[in-house]
Amino acid sequence: MDQLIASACGGALIGGAAAGLLLLDGRIAGVSGILGTILAGARDPWRWAFVLGLIAAAFVAPLARLPALHPVFEGTGWIYGVGGLLVGLGTRIGSGCTSGHGVCGLSNLSLRSLTATVLFMSAAALTVFLVRHVVD
Repeated sequence: MDQLIASACGGALIGGAAAGLLLLDGRIAGVSGILGTILAGARDPWRWAFVLGLIAAAFVAPLARLPALHPVFEGTGWIYGVGGLLVGLGTRIGSGCTSGHGVCGLSNLSLRSLTATVLFMSAAALTVFLVRHVVD
């Protein structure tokens, strides 16, 4: 499957799921918020279904004859651990993540989400530039 088509299909599925959750239950599909409330002890069945659905997709995709993902990691485990902690800290400080602000917030024309998205995308671009062209 062409990478462009696969990306477009993935984006449509994410947008459709976010729109469905908002229309059917009035909730924002912010993954960090959903996962954070589960870790804090929430027992809402929809939250568990949402997170388990994200995990299950990796196992269901091959059954649908979708290409397997083979991520390439070029660093040591501690780099990813620190990166994960920093992303978690950023989502806590920014009151949301890429799905909450970038998908749901922008589609609701939220100025706060636009600001957050511009900031985290700029930080991501700067990080990639530094790691690939300055630190290397």
